[in-house]
Amino acid sequence: MSGALYPCTITHVRTAPRRYALRHRTYLWLIDPDRPPRLPAPLRPLARFDARDHFGGTAPTVRAGLERFLRARGVDLADASVTMLTQARVLGHVFNPLTVYWCHRPDGTPLCVVAEVHNTYGQRHCYLLRPDSSDRAVTGKDFYVSPFFPVDGEYRMRLPPPGRRLNLTVHLEREGIRPFTATVRGDRRPGTPAQLVRLFLRHPFSTAVVSAAIRFHGVRLFLRRLPVQPRPSHPTQEGMQ
Repeated sequence: MSGALYPCTITHVRTAPRRYALRHRTYLWLIDPDRPPRLPAPLRPLARFDARDHFGGTAPTVRAGLERFLRARGVDLADASVTMLTQARVLGHVFNPLTVYWCHRPDGTPLCVVAEVHNTYGQRHCYLLRPDSSDRAVTGKDFYVSPFFPVDGEYRMRLPPPGRRLNLTVHLEREGIRPFTATVRGDRRPGTPAQLVRLFLRHPFSTAVVSAAIRFHGVRLFLRRLPVQPRPSHPTQEGMQ
């Protein structure tokens, strides 16, 4: 096996129109999509990295999908290295609210970051980011994620490449306030069979649990009479066909 595992805590905090917070524990993979982990045969159902789960789902590999997306925006991946933070497909199921790709030129300097967002309606959207020297980036919100927020405002993200620690932050800003903040915090573990089994036993069916938890909390917010925003149609992004 290769890559690294991050047992982590994901936190969502809403401050408007009502305050609501949730915390969820799971684990994420950090891999080189060109050399995904090669698991022993008995463990392969616990972690699959499938190109159909990313971008348009039609590219032969994850990297090919990333190259297609970037090429449509004038970015040549060429010989750049790519590091990918994601959920693996577990027992045939996957749900990736956020996958992050850090792209570096051969000399190690940053080229770009891509944040790929999935919603619970089966839609996908990617943001091409150019973080500054402090790993911060700003982008307009162009994708319907929560049914309780319209598609407007800006995301302010801090996405440092994971090392010993994983520490990501995403703020939504609307009309001068920050009604939503998401954080991902975790500690690096080696991508070994023993570590994967340990985390699977601690968080069985992890991707299905994440998907179910999002829907559960959505129902709770609906019962608290948060207004549901209409979901606009989302055209396929260029480079994701």
